[in-house]
Amino acid sequence: MPKFLAVHPVPIPATIEQATPIGKAFKALNTKDAYWIKSWGIFNEEGKIIKILCQWDTKDLESVKKITDKVEAIPTEGVYPMGIFHGEDFRE
Repeated sequence: MPKFLAVHPVPIPATIEQATPIGKAFKALNTKDAYWIKSWGIFNEEGKIIKILCQWDTKDLESVKKITDKVEAIPTEGVYPMGIFHGEDFRE
């Protein structure tokens, strides 16, 4: 299944606890066509989340956008096709 990366700026920096309801909202909307795999948080100097990057396995871009459009608690900067590369892939 193709992989996509959804980028979410956090308008008001948030703690993990404050962002948890947003994660639960996304998880509740998963379908067989779009499934949230994991996320990475980018933190500011105070340790609060300022941006969230979410990996999705999905049949197509539209399947992810349908879900991200439904969660109004956080904006979506964009959804992009992605690949995953590991440092070990380049070891000689």
